[in-house]
Amino acid sequence: MDDQPDEAEMDLRAVLAALADKNRLEVVLALLADAEGAERHCSSFGLPVSKATRTHHFRVLRQAGLIRQVDRGNSNMAQLRRAELARRFPGLIMLLAAENERRAGPGRSESDLGRI
Repeated sequence: MDDQPDEAEMDLRAVLAALADKNRLEVVLALLADAEGAERHCSSFGLPVSKATRTHHFRVLRQAGLIRQVDRGNSNMAQLRRAELARRFPGLIMLLAAENERRAGPGRSESDLGRI
């Protein structure tokens, strides 16, 4: 996809605006809970929105630089740009990881995060 910004082009305002939407935040938190470098099909997040709206959410995340979408033939896979985000915005990944931990809380596992 050609609308993914380079690391130096990532804009904090765009990142924060993308994270302000609860569905997009859920996608980022779910990817963060996965192993580093993991890729997920865009429909695997269980977002309660139409396909067109899901496409919009992933475009916003991609254009902000939060995710990379990789074409795998008949589908697009989403991958968190963890290392680039950590370099460009020190502390952001740590804050998101803390949010994952807070949401998981006692008695919840990271696999439950996609359902929060």
